[in-house]
Amino acid sequence: MKDFLKWNIRNLCLIFLCLACGNHSTGKNKIMTENNQNEKPVPVGMKQLTFGGGCFWCVESCFNMLKGVDSAVSGYSGGHTDKPTYEQVCTGNTGHAEVVQITYDPKIISYAQMMEVFFFLHDPTQLNRQGNDVGTQYRSVIFYQNDEEKKQAEQGIQTSKASGKWQGEYVTELAPLEKFWPAEAYHQGYYKENPTQPYCSAVVGPKIQKFKEYFGKKDMLKNDLN
Repeated sequence: MKDFLKWNIRNLCLIFLCLACGNHSTGKNKIMTENNQNEKPVPVGMKQLTFGGGCFWCVESCFNMLKGVDSAVSGYSGGHTDKPTYEQVCTGNTGHAEVVQITYDPKIISYAQMMEVFFFLHDPTQLNRQGNDVGTQYRSVIFYQNDEEKKQAEQGIQTSKASGKWQGEYVTELAPLEKFWPAEAYHQGYYKENPTQPYCSAVVGPKIQKFKEYFGKKDMLKNDLN
C-alpha cells in the first residue's frame, strides 16, 4: 500500500494541476500539438537527441542546465497514436515513452557527454519503470536519427556498462526516431515552475541536486543557474 501511494503521487498532483489550470492551459496545449505538424528545422551547426529515461520533468530540467544545450523539450515518442495527450500516454496503450528532445551545440558538448548525463539521471537496468513510476511510458530508450547516431548510442551504452555505475542487465531500448510530439505546455519547465509540488520536492528535487553537484564539478553547467 505504501508503494502504491508513492507511485500515485505524481498522477494525483497532475489531476489537481489540470483542474486548477482549466481553460488557461487548454489553448496553449492545442497550439503546441498543432504546431508539431510542421516541425522546425534544426539550426545550422546544432544537433538533436531524443532520450527517454523516466519522468521527463527531471530529465528536461537537467539537460537545460548544461552548457551547449540550446533547448530541452518534454514530449512523447515511440508510439502509434498521432497527437497523443498526457492522459493517453499514461494508459500505456499508445506505445509512447516520455522523452526529452535536446537541441545542442556539438562544439561545446559532445555526444559522449550527453550519454554520460543520460545514464546518470536514470537507472538503465529497470525495465519499463523508474522507481515508483511504472509503465512502458517510463522505459529507458534512445531514439536515433541515422546509423552514425545508432553506433554512438551503442558505444555510450558500453561505456556506461564499463563504468560500473549500474549493476545488472541494461534494458535501454535503441529505436529509430519516427516522430516527436511536444508535451502539453504545462509540462515544459515543470520543475522550475513547481519545485514545491509534492512529487517534485520528494523525487525530482533530490535527483537534480545530485546532478548539479556532480556535473558542476566538471564545469558542465551554465553560469546563470539560480
